[in-house]
Amino acid sequence: MSSPLLLIFVVTAFWIFSAVTPDQTGMQKRMTDPVTICTVFPPRVNSLGLWNKSDSWPVHVKDPLGIVHFTFRLQNYSLPILEFEITLIYVVTQLTHLFLKLFGLPVFAAQLLAGLLLGDLGLDRVVRHSSRGFSLNPIFPFANQEVLNIISLSGYTLFTFLFGVKMDVGLVYKTGRKAIYTGALTLIVPLIAATATLLILTFQWSLQADEIVQLLFITSMHCLSPSPVIHCLLTELRILNSELGRLALSSALVSDLSSILLTGVSTLMTVMQRDPDKPLIDLTMMIVFTLFVHYVCRPVMLWMVRKTPEGKSVKDSYILIILLAVFGSGLISHAARLSIVVGPLILGLAVPDGPPLGATLVRKLDFMVNRIFMPVFVTTSMMRVVVQQEVPDGDQTAVRATAIITLVIFLSKFAASLVTPLCCKMPLKHAVTLALVMTSKGVVEIAGYTIARDTWIIVHGVFNYMMFTVVFSAIVVPPLVKLLYDPKIKYAGYQQRNLMNDKPNSDLRILACINRADNTPAIINLLDAACPTRESSITLYVLHLIELVARSMPVFIAHDIHKWDLSNYSYSDNVIRSFTQFMRDNEGAVSVNVFTAVSPPQYMYDDICTLALDKDTSLIILPFHRKWSTSDGSIESENQNVRDLNRRVLKTAPCSVAILVNRGHIRCTNSSAEGYRVAVVFLGGKDDREALTFAKRMVKDACISLTVIHLVDASDHEESHNKWEWVQDNEMLKEVKQKSIGYVSYVEENVQDGTRTTRKIRSLMDDNEYDLFIVGRRYKVKSPQTLGLEDWSEFPELGVIGDMLSSAEFRCKSSVLVIQQQQQRRRWRD
Repeated sequence: MSSPLLLIFVVTAFWIFSAVTPDQTGMQKRMTDPVTICTVFPPRVNSLGLWNKSDSWPVHVKDPLGIVHFTFRLQNYSLPILEFEITLIYVVTQLTHLFLKLFGLPVFAAQLLAGLLLGDLGLDRVVRHSSRGFSLNPIFPFANQEVLNIISLSGYTLFTFLFGVKMDVGLVYKTGRKAIYTGALTLIVPLIAATATLLILTFQWSLQADEIVQLLFITSMHCLSPSPVIHCLLTELRILNSELGRLALSSALVSDLSSILLTGVSTLMTVMQRDPDKPLIDLTMMIVFTLFVHYVCRPVMLWMVRKTPEGKSVKDSYILIILLAVFGSGLISHAARLSIVVGPLILGLAVPDGPPLGATLVRKLDFMVNRIFMPVFVTTSMMRVVVQQEVPDGDQTAVRATAIITLVIFLSKFAASLVTPLCCKMPLKHAVTLALVMTSKGVVEIAGYTIARDTWIIVHGVFNYMMFTVVFSAIVVPPLVKLLYDPKIKYAGYQQRNLMNDKPNSDLRILACINRADNTPAIINLLDAACPTRESSITLYVLHLIELVARSMPVFIAHDIHKWDLSNYSYSDNVIRSFTQFMRDNEGAVSVNVFTAVSPPQYMYDDICTLALDKDTSLIILPFHRKWSTSDGSIESENQNVRDLNRRVLKTAPCSVAILVNRGHIRCTNSSAEGYRVAVVFLGGKDDREALTFAKRMVKDACISLTVIHLVDASDHEESHNKWEWVQDNEMLKEVKQKSIGYVSYVEENVQDGTRTTRKIRSLMDDNEYDLFIVGRRYKVKSPQTLGLEDWSEFPELGVIGDMLSSAEFRCKSSVLVIQQQQQRRRWRD
């Protein structure tokens, strides 16, 4: 990240976190009443056991539930009660999530509800009412609350640091106009509307200085659309990689930077109006720290990257140094009278993204932060909410004004989010969905309101109201988004795009997906075997799939191979080079377009299907998830993420799909003298007809011989239950039987059941006569030839025959191509 952007970020941090101090407004005096609390010092850490007699039990305390008696034995010892509190928070959160998941609510909503259940709304009230001898909750004693708060705030500090590591602000320069306009409008319009409303309320209600400060803070927090909140919501809804998800995340990032630019001037004006000495010293301190991070810390981290061998993990000592720097940066931001998360965020933005350093940090910290620390932080923040607390008369005006301003901000931001999408002719449902996402609230607002409450910037009544707005957003927005937006619906009603419906000798559009290095030569050789000519050309779209690691925003890149050269570094460098050479070897017969998608594995299918839809492809070629050794045919590795990806594509694709099981025996570009032997195992059905259509294209090459092995059931002829399928199969086989195309042989085998089919397939594999088998998946097709074999399939995505041909039991080197014809659907659902 460049120094100007970091400096601008520092200025924004002062606007958000440097409000008028409590002693200037007298707010601290009237927010808290004097309370005397006695604690043991030094604190006792380890207890003597749950059943020890050293702690006297107050006889006058009634405890019908037994809860207080249990916690009384623990509350005087910090470690046992802390372990009990964290365990209780985790258990309640998980149980709440199991219930709310039935209604489609994310885990964040469960954490909020768990905080209410453990706080004043639930357990806290029950415990205090069941034991009137205690005025405070013995499960969360006051002495231990500071320890729990420190742990939770440390977790949020690491969360902020990790998001800085994942965020690439440079992507803003590559963002389209739609995202830029949407992001800017969602900040400017509500900010203007809220400011105008605040001015009106100030004159109408004669607001006091402390009330104006609170409303200014609420305005600044509520107008933002923080990218961490948008990212978490899109991830929970599984639409991060969709067109709308990319637009929302890009708009949120633009909105974040727009808030920085707009508030920079306001911050400087605020600083100059106060005591000009201390604020300017603090601002200078953060600017110096930012420059130090950019010109000292970042070069050191780049040195760590250079010292790490390729393919090796980063040394643990490097990670330890960075973690020490994270908490040290928090001390510096605290010394500058800012929130402690500002320094770690600046440091995170300076970490080189991606592998090895950024990826290692995310891999080591992400699970602990998001699964352990953040639930504690969100839950304990919600436990501060007092549901039935009566608002003091002096605070009622501030609460009412807060309600009005938040409503104005929501309506204006919602309307502003609709402007650009509707002008770009986005469907109304999608535009409303985008507006809901942009107005959602999450963990950033939780942190802002909690810190503001703890530092007496806002009163309890305002805090309670704002926390309930977050709860309302977490409960309402996700179901509405799921109701209005289905990313798979764009494939519904799609026209027929498959091999059989293509005109003879027409341009064949194929999307080939690359997951690892050995996929490239296998797919190139397969496409070369498809015999591209000037009269029957192939338009190839290559999609290089890269797992998103240590980044928050998916990336989709369209490469211009005509302007590409070796000096232009790219993640897809080798892929571009290989397919460019393939295009040159088949000049006039093949045209190539290369794309790169950097996204999470669970969302890659949407990149594939969207590109296939946009480019009107007839076939998608996917590599199988297993990698075989070229020497002995044994399994070298498996990738479960690739298998899940293939199954999602088969379910969602808007065209035909082929899975290539490469065992290293797909011919090279220049065919050998003995030729290349291809076999099609044909049982009937649309998938088998699609597979035979692709095979017919291959026999235009004189070096390729095709054998069609037709497995028929003696009773399955004209008496077939589906005569139309039987007619189509025979029409497809007519050219093969007449041998009117290329070098083709036809073999018909009678099989009555699955056992004889298995024997035939085994004999084909044992003979090792063919280099490539092409079969149809035969999705949900029942026939006597495969009766009972479905239950024994290891990989249903390959179909019964494809699964047997790809079995690890056979050490043959024959590759397999399994084809599924496009499936017509009206609507997809998970």
